[in-house]
Amino acid sequence: MPRGEGPGRRVLLAAAGAGLVPAAARAQAPAAWPDRPVRLAVAFAPAGPADLVARIVGDRLSQIWGQAAVIENRAGAGGNIGAQLVARARPDGATALVTTSAFAVNPSLTRNAGYRPEELAPAALMASTPNILVVRADSPAADVAALVALARRQPVNFGTAGVGTTPHLSAERLFRLLARVDAQHVPFTGAGPALTAVLGGQLELASVALPAAMEMVRQGGVRGLAVTGARRSAALPEVPTLEERGFPGFDDVTWTAMFFPAATPGAILAKANADVDLALADPETRRRLEAVGFDPMGGSLEAAAAYVANETRRWAEVVRAIGVTLD
Repeated sequence: MPRGEGPGRRVLLAAAGAGLVPAAARAQAPAAWPDRPVRLAVAFAPAGPADLVARIVGDRLSQIWGQAAVIENRAGAGGNIGAQLVARARPDGATALVTTSAFAVNPSLTRNAGYRPEELAPAALMASTPNILVVRADSPAADVAALVALARRQPVNFGTAGVGTTPHLSAERLFRLLARVDAQHVPFTGAGPALTAVLGGQLELASVALPAAMEMVRQGGVRGLAVTGARRSAALPEVPTLEERGFPGFDDVTWTAMFFPAATPGAILAKANADVDLALADPETRRRLEAVGFDPMGGSLEAAAAYVANETRRWAEVVRAIGVTLD
């Protein structure tokens, strides 16, 4: 999302009302930030979307800052462990959270995530990637229409990296709310095991973030039926969107963003926002992100807050509609 673009005025106002644009924005920052290494607490395990984006963008941020962006994986509880850590950190700009769209989903999945979303302030939108629906290369489901027809005739199982992930919720939205067919969710401990189950014939389908499936699709072991974003991915341009396959307006992505403790001075948030934008404008950083299936985002502080607020409301509606919970 380019700087200055984002959801509309009502979303901006809602974001402010929800506390996502912090009152700390009026506070003064230290004269020079950062004046020490910045810990990027990644809320997920190594090699996942948040980790990949944090490392690629973090490399460029280290150069911009003249200080190390130190990656620290704090995985667990669907991203809640990392969020708890940063929510309790000193609001001095020394610790940031790098997490995914799980931040927008988790408040509606569980009554007690161990932190309140308003304890964290969005600083920057970093990158996004669509989810992708894949079947084994020899599957009789040649496209999404054939898959839906198959699900009407017989039980279909789909695997994901876990309950409440955006690939899980995207698939539930597609099957249960739009196509009105029954598909059984099989949660795994990661995208890799779900893809392996498809490859081995234990599952008809996997719904995962695109980077996890990219090489398998290219090598021909699995076939991409559709991506869930509004446009085709440059990483797999031959795979159509769900909109192209008869589901207008379908636009679900897994995004990665940077957050700080809510009391962090606004000048630090603004500097972090500008520096992430600067990193994303770097051709080599963009090339590295796109090579692993991500689209750079960026945008203003206000756009980041509005986007997160809008995503939180949107996913809450899906969670309520399908009745999923982690409690």
